Amino acid sequence: MDFLPENEEPKKKKGGFNSYWLFGLLIVALLATQFLTLNLNIKQTTEDEFFRKLVPSGDVAQITIVNKDREDARVEVYIKEDSLKAKKQYSDFKQNKMGFANKGPLYSFELTSATSFKDKLDAIQNQTPFEKLIKVKNETQKSIFDLLLSALPFILLFGVWFFLMRKASGGMGGPGGQIFNIGKSKANLYDKDTKVSVTFDDVAGLDEAKEEVKEVVDFLKNPKKYTALGAKIPKGVLLVGPPGTGKTLLAKAMAGEAQVPFFSISGSDFVEMFVGVGASRVRDLFKQAREKAPCIIFIDEIDAVGRARGKNMMQSNDERESTLNQLLVEMDGFSGDKGIIMLAATNRPDVLDSALLRPGRFDRQISIDKPDQKGREQIFKVHLKKLTKLGPNVTPEKLASLTPGFAGAEIANVCNEAALVAARKEKTQVEVEDFNEAVDRSIGGLEKKNKIISPHEKEIIAYHEAGHAICGWYLEHAHPLLKVTIIPRGIAALGYAQYLPKEQYLYRTEQLLDEICMTLGGRAAEEIVFGKISTGAQNDLQRITQLSYAMVTVYGMNEKVGNVSFYDPQQDTTFTKPYSDDTAKVIDEEVRKLIDTAYKRTVALLTEKREQLNKIAEALLAKEILFKTDLDDLIGKRTFDEEPIPVAIAID
Repeated sequence: MDFLPENEEPKKKKGGFNSYWLFGLLIVALLATQFLTLNLNIKQTTEDEFFRKLVPSGDVAQITIVNKDREDARVEVYIKEDSLKAKKQYSDFKQNKMGFANKGPLYSFELTSATSFKDKLDAIQNQTPFEKLIKVKNETQKSIFDLLLSALPFILLFGVWFFLMRKASGGMGGPGGQIFNIGKSKANLYDKDTKVSVTFDDVAGLDEAKEEVKEVVDFLKNPKKYTALGAKIPKGVLLVGPPGTGKTLLAKAMAGEAQVPFFSISGSDFVEMFVGVGASRVRDLFKQAREKAPCIIFIDEIDAVGRARGKNMMQSNDERESTLNQLLVEMDGFSGDKGIIMLAATNRPDVLDSALLRPGRFDRQISIDKPDQKGREQIFKVHLKKLTKLGPNVTPEKLASLTPGFAGAEIANVCNEAALVAARKEKTQVEVEDFNEAVDRSIGGLEKKNKIISPHEKEIIAYHEAGHAICGWYLEHAHPLLKVTIIPRGIAALGYAQYLPKEQYLYRTEQLLDEICMTLGGRAAEEIVFGKISTGAQNDLQRITQLSYAMVTVYGMNEKVGNVSFYDPQQDTTFTKPYSDDTAKVIDEEVRKLIDTAYKRTVALLTEKREQLNKIAEALLAKEILFKTDLDDLIGKRTFDEEPIPVAIAID
């Protein structure tokens, strides 16, 4: 699509003022000043001729002894104005070569001895009447090098000032290149001259979101299709979802498909330390958009400027609020702009101002969640195309089952890591083992085989991970084990277990209780085998504490507290709680009771299965890593096994 009207030539960019011209003008001015002060008509003579001809003629008005105490001492001779005008011998000296009247010295000669010259001159001056005496001056002249040396501090000071101003104004040549353009918008414009290569084909696993966005793109391409029925396109579309799910990628694809001018800017680009700059940039952005309409404006991470006003008076920011107010007015103010569609992305929709989310501004909110099994398969298909050589067993279905809860960005990272692992091992193709290692590295961190662990600590870690494995194996609603290892990974992970849960969105009370028991399996195994506990269960305890409080205060899964939920994403509960102190005491008691009951149940299960616990721990000490097939051979097949789908990780 051509964005220019018919028979209209594209406007040429006008060249802006460049500060380097200022430097050039200053240098030219300095050179011109030096050149104009020079007298190029000076005639060289000798000391002897001066005393024989010039002095006796009575035409000498003044002499200047230059640098008399230096080796380059010389005398400059000035002729009287009357003699200069009357006598022919001076006719060539009336004007200098620039055409100006010559008032400078006409003759010059070098001195061999300033003392002897002064003595000769004094002898003549003593015999001369007062009115005809020759004026004598002494002068010290600096060389060009001396002048430059004396001017060096000023040059350095000016250079530092220029550099600081250049940095403060964002460099020369672009928008905002001068300090006075600080209120200009920093949005990047993508039009027919700067096409975006990303299309909807590059976006996988977001079928519903793509359909919503395609409708906006289709309206921009075929507006009559909708306006004929009286329909109006949404003024704003808000993309909401966790980090890495593809919000910005979807915006890029929209820019590549829409074929209309696309303005892209970050929410933080509106924020400045200068008062009024944010609002000015918003006005300038929409001014540019009106000139390019129809067009799309995309604001990434809009929560940087769109936070709710008046929620926390202690952290109030008038500059940010004025920027938000200007954005609200521009989106749906009195003017009512047409042809400008707002597109924004955020992973914090709960902190946005309600005025920003109302119909007429952001009419449509598109939720982009982490992909399911099918979505991950589609994403893997996209990224596997970029890998040139794959092993025969590498399939998107298998890889999708190994990466539950992975966002699109994490899947892209897994594919890249797998290729790096294969290259590190000097393989000719990327195999399933490389992807498994990439998944382990993405979740648990870098494998640290050289980390020195004492035999006693290694035994504690083995029984700890074996406790997790036993609970996951014999509890009905717990996630079945895929892999368990005692190889240290990352910063603090001394071992971890990888599980195969079902993908589900609703959890019953008994399922959450089994998950708590499975998480407590490591701590319980340590107490049963060694009679002591260690710090290795810190992460486990943190997880079950959060889950237990959620069961009591959020999900309403406690009889004593009742069917209440104290969860409010819009409320800041740092200083205030939505319940009384008595209720808080009851909540704490019920959480402790829930965890204690689960712990006793876990201890009883591991005591009953002590033989199997020992087998798994001994096998871990021998092999360091066990898979599901190894556990089948050691303790028999799992009774509650179903077809596994994805992977979850527990890191200790």
